[in-house]
Amino acid sequence: MITVQEHVLDNGLRVVLAPDATTPVVGVNLWYRVGSRNEAPGRTGFAHIFEHMMFQGSANVPRNGHFHHIERVGGTANATTWFDRTNYYETLPSHHLDLALWLESDRMGWMLPAMTAEKLENQRQVVMNERRERYDNQPYGDWDERIQSLLFPASHPYHHTVIGSMEDIAAATLDDIHAFFAAYYLPNNAVITVCGDCDPGHALDRVERYFGAIPPGPDPPPVPGTARIPFTTGETLRGDVHAAVPLPRVYAAARVPPFTTDAFYPGEVVSHCLGTGRSSRLYDRLVRQRAAKSATCHLVPLTTGAAFFLAVATGFPDTPIDRLEGALVEALDAAGDLTGDEIERAVVGAETRNLRALQRLEWRADLLSMYATHFGDARRLNDDLRRLRSVTVEQVREWARGYLHGGNRAVVRYLPAGPP
Repeated sequence: MITVQEHVLDNGLRVVLAPDATTPVVGVNLWYRVGSRNEAPGRTGFAHIFEHMMFQGSANVPRNGHFHHIERVGGTANATTWFDRTNYYETLPSHHLDLALWLESDRMGWMLPAMTAEKLENQRQVVMNERRERYDNQPYGDWDERIQSLLFPASHPYHHTVIGSMEDIAAATLDDIHAFFAAYYLPNNAVITVCGDCDPGHALDRVERYFGAIPPGPDPPPVPGTARIPFTTGETLRGDVHAAVPLPRVYAAARVPPFTTDAFYPGEVVSHCLGTGRSSRLYDRLVRQRAAKSATCHLVPLTTGAAFFLAVATGFPDTPIDRLEGALVEALDAAGDLTGDEIERAVVGAETRNLRALQRLEWRADLLSMYATHFGDARRLNDDLRRLRSVTVEQVREWARGYLHGGNRAVVRYLPAGPP
């Protein structure tokens, strides 16, 4: 059980405090409720560009000074952008808590004066190179772009990737960046978690000192597009990619209920049953049978209208792509007959992995921020294992039969084509 206190400052900033004196380390984790879902057509990639811009200095901190200050005291810092949020986090010796809070507050309250066209151009080039390296010039690198464009219609906020298109990144202007900051980087659109070796009263006082003077802004704009979609594609949507990839590979995805619904938990159990570990069905029925070199699956915890289930199978050099897809699809279609033993084993394994993850301070802080953001209640994290344990065999089977069928599927197949 994680001890949690929650507060809201007058400017709307949600504060989560989770004291743990086990080690003299503290984690600070800041979630802004903005991600790629908030980007309008023609403006994709802005959330990710902005993550980079947030390390280019603020009114009282020079470019890259954030990393310098944190590393100087033996800490670490980083940030990530996702569909539904952007987070910034530090882990450092607990007696340097004030340093992390000051740095984050300076970025939240005094960022705009430090933004320049030169910094934007610098980070634009960094992000464009990142896209080339991770997507365009990486074997299978554009799988998510292809899967998302099939699985989610053009009007849906998840239709485009987090990194955005090269054209939109190139077109971003300094005025766009200023407007993005003013719309989303507000205390009333954020959650800050302080986790680890801290006195809750002292930590709240320090958060109030550094963030309390930052004025709130208007409510952020509504998420563009149409979030509500049926949990079915109506057919199997597909695309074949002939590319310079080393092995044939099949990606199969399905629309499923979002992370913020109770229906997500049976899906989590199905995902563990099918794709986690050497006792999983995909390993047993594909890898052990030499139908695939590797096979796994994931349930992606998204919140806006739908989430998605993803299964991936990689073949051997001589594996026919139709055989590879057929073996993967057969395992997905058969998930409606998962046994009680399989489900019990998956739940125990999920519990073990979750508890092990919670031992990591930065991961615990991130989860608390996530639950505070998506549910308005960080304490809900303490009840998550109970929800997982309460899932019944029939709920698991119904979930698999209801979502993992050919009428709710997007398939992308990569076929080796040699050098371009």
